[in-house]
Amino acid sequence: MKQVGTHLVVDAWGAPEDLLNDPEGIRRAIMDAIEAGEATLIDLCVHQFSPHGVTATATLAESHIAIHTWPEHGYFAADLFFCGRGKPAEAMKLLETALKAKEVRTREIPRGFDKAVQSNGRLEDFAYQTVG
Repeated sequence: MKQVGTHLVVDAWGAPEDLLNDPEGIRRAIMDAIEAGEATLIDLCVHQFSPHGVTATATLAESHIAIHTWPEHGYFAADLFFCGRGKPAEAMKLLETALKAKEVRTREIPRGFDKAVQSNGRLEDFAYQTVG
């Protein structure tokens, strides 16, 4: 496989409800995660749901970070995709610490393709790998 990036898919439990329901805290955590991951921010959108929950997406030069929270369950899901340079695992460690998750499951998926682009411009025999 010609790997072009690393994709982390994360489930986290046991985080305090107040942290998961604080849009400004989530914004700060993502900004700190971007710095820890040595990534470059292009845009950041944070949305507070009613009565609870936050969704935030950061568009990066290296790809993206997204987080979705369910404060009433102490749960959040995160998605970090970095291509080229950057350290997605370091970014995730920062999010885990900032949101005080007690249990975290991370799946790392190498992203890329198995065969070269054919003359018609389409990828042939695109393969998916299951990690973990």
